[in-house]
Amino acid sequence: MRAAWLAVTLITWPAYAAQPPAGNCNTDAHHQLDFWIGDWSVTHSDGKAAGENRIASVAGGCALYESWAGEGGISGHSLTFYDGLARKWRQHWIDNTGSSLDLAGSKVGNSILLLGETQELSGTVLQRLTLTPAEGGSVRQLWESSADGGKRWKTEFDGRYVRKR
Repeated sequence: MRAAWLAVTLITWPAYAAQPPAGNCNTDAHHQLDFWIGDWSVTHSDGKAAGENRIASVAGGCALYESWAGEGGISGHSLTFYDGLARKWRQHWIDNTGSSLDLAGSKVGNSILLLGETQELSGTVLQRLTLTPAEGGSVRQLWESSADGGKRWKTEFDGRYVRKR
């Protein structure tokens, strides 16, 4: 039985490897967040420098890879992708402090709205991240948290992304 499996695998593998897998990422939904792709200078809402961010399309256009370098020394990375089966955007973030976020969401108006939760000593904290294309090709990223189940939201970060020249 094992020899038969190996023989079938060796015979079919080259044919499979030469073919792109079915269900590629060329749908409109997979590209709703393409406005975020680029090299960015990021400022806080008050205009002070927040950091730099590079967003690149990876995995044949199936995901976006983020590389953040903040003014305060925090750096981090995320992988954001459209899950076609669930019809949701998903983002997995990790930074150099060990903080992580797992978010999921969808397009709302012209924004991508991602939601998740973190566990803290005080209990569950809801996280909300909104990415919105803005005038002149800039992007607004608004990150909010709620420790009371979504009754009140606190702004954690309100950033404006401007393309580097």
